[in-house]
Order: sequence, then C-alpha cells, then structure tokens
Amino acid sequence: MQVTPLIWIITLAVTVLFFVYEFFAHVRKPHEPSIGESARWSAFYIGLAVLFGVGLGMVSGWSYGGEYFAGYLTEKALSIDNLFVFLIVMSGFAVPKKYQQKVLMIGIVIALILRGGFIAVGAGLIENFSWIFYIFGALLLFLAYKQAFGSHDSNPADGKFMQLVRRVLPVTDEYHGDKLTVKQSGTRFFTPMMLTIIAIGFVDLIFAVDSIPAIYGLTNEAYIVFTANAFALMGLRQLFFLIGGLLERLVYLAQGLAVILAFIGVKLVFHALHVNELSFINGGQPLLWVPEIPIWFSLLFIGATIAVATVASLMKTRGDNDRSGRHTVESGTVAAASADDPEADVRPDEDMSPAAGSPK
Repeated sequence: MQVTPLIWIITLAVTVLFFVYEFFAHVRKPHEPSIGESARWSAFYIGLAVLFGVGLGMVSGWSYGGEYFAGYLTEKALSIDNLFVFLIVMSGFAVPKKYQQKVLMIGIVIALILRGGFIAVGAGLIENFSWIFYIFGALLLFLAYKQAFGSHDSNPADGKFMQLVRRVLPVTDEYHGDKLTVKQSGTRFFTPMMLTIIAIGFVDLIFAVDSIPAIYGLTNEAYIVFTANAFALMGLRQLFFLIGGLLERLVYLAQGLAVILAFIGVKLVFHALHVNELSFINGGQPLLWVPEIPIWFSLLFIGATIAVATVASLMKTRGDNDRSGRHTVESGTVAAASADDPEADVRPDEDMSPAAGSPK
C-alpha cells in the first residue's frame, strides 16, 4: 500500500481539525448533551468511518479495506471498554455531568496522541524485527487471560498511581467550575478536574498497550492502523452519553474482548511462525505449513464475537431484571397479606391442601 507524505499530512490535518471543531462547537460551553444530539453525532461519525473504509477499499483494494474494517471494529470494541473505565473514573471523582464532556474530550485526545506514538514505534519494530510478532502475540494472549479472568471492579481513582499523585500535588477538595488549577491564599492548587484528567491519561496509556498490538495483528499498514484508531475514537464522547446506562448492561463485553484478543494473538503467532527468522525455531526457516488466517475470516469472527457478546449481555441483564421484578412483586404480595391478617402464617411456596397436612 503506497501512502505518500502528502496523504499523511492531509489525514493528520483533517483529524486535528475534527477535534478542534468538536471542542469549539460542543465542549467549550459546559453542558450535558441530549440523547438526540448524541445520537445524531454518533451516527455521523460511524457513517464517516464506513464511508472512509469503502473509499479505501475502492482505491487501494478490498484486501486493505477488509483490514481497515476489522481493525475499526476491534478498536471500537476496545474503545467502548475504555468508556466503561472512564465512567468508573468520573464516578470515583464525582465529576459533575456538565463537565464530563471536557474530561472525555481531553481523554480522547490523549488516547489518540499515545496511540499515535505506539503506532510509530510498532511500525518501526515490525519493519526491522519480524520476531516482534511473537512478543505481540504472547502479550495479547496474556491480556486476553487478564481480560477474561481479571477483576474489573477496581476503581482507578483509588489506585496506587493516583495515591502517589495526590501526595505529590496540592489538590483542592472541591471543583471550581471546569478549571484545572485555582489560586487560594497566594498558593496554586490543582482541582479534582486535573486529577480526573491525569487518571484518564493513565488509563489511556494502559489501553494503548493492548490496542496497538491487537490491530497490528490484523494489518501491517501503519496508515490503516492510525485511521482505524482515529475513527474509533471520533464520536466516542457522544457514544458515552448515548449508551450511558447501557454500558453497565454489557456484562459479557470483557469476555467478548478476551476472545477477540486471544484470536488475534493466535493469528500473530501463526504469522510469526510463517515468516520465522529465529535460529532456534526450525533452524531459522519459515514454517510455511502454518496457516495464515485470512482477513475476511478475521472480520467475520470479530463481528460475530461482538454481536454475540452484546446480545448475550442484554439477554442476561434483562432476565436478571425480570427475576428481580417478580421477586419484588411476590414480596409485596406477602407483605400485603400479612398486613390484612397479622395472625396468618402466609407461605406462598407451601402446599396448603389437606393432603399436605394443612389444618382442616
């Protein structure tokens, strides 16, 4: 795939302009976006990402188009998981609703910058060291295990890193609008807003570690890696307010992402064996009998996994809510019966027929 410096410059410039527009049009004035506003802009950015993928496929070939869509789906799913952690962080710091847009915007920009750095490093490593695919594959398999069986209940706002930040930085107890610093009694203090942004930046760094190896398992093209990440992050702020409570209903999202990361990890190991240059493996010769997983299969697998995880999550939480509702109704019925006849021993689950030994 031939990407000229001019195309890179135009792509980077357009990306920056989108985020600048986002800031001045939506984030500069603190407010909580409506569902309608969030839905319109989410649809716009998703549509834009799809149009770009179609254009890429038509211009550069559908092999690259398929790589882009597989990468975009993977990064979007990982970004939604990222949103869930953002929600935990902002709840931990009690960020007022009208200021959450600014926190999200800064967090997304930090994520894009960090991922851009990782993309550049990853491209250099892949170009010079083919054995890096072994490391990427092993890392993704480890992260898949952590994603599936690790604890997702910890609050980054109370982690050791933030405890260290609190000891180093003088911080006020209260928010002062959306200001990051405030001067009190001649001393400059940081506000909880600054702590929130630091925590979000730290989370972004952690997520970049699995995000970049994952997409490099689907394509070796740095341009596709960057654009898939950029489009996955665009509209993420609106998506946060759109799906809001739905985030907590995606109870199987972690397991779905674990399956995707494990699949890409295996794909990377297969590719590493297929282009092997390590002397202690097969005498430094490629293992050509090892299959290369085609991109169309990767795209179908990732899409199906996301769909199954989403549907299973919604069915699970809906079933839990229905059972909870029935339990509440039954409890209310028992309470009402007891109130009408205080001396009655009401047991709704007990058979009160004469054959069961009930009083005659």
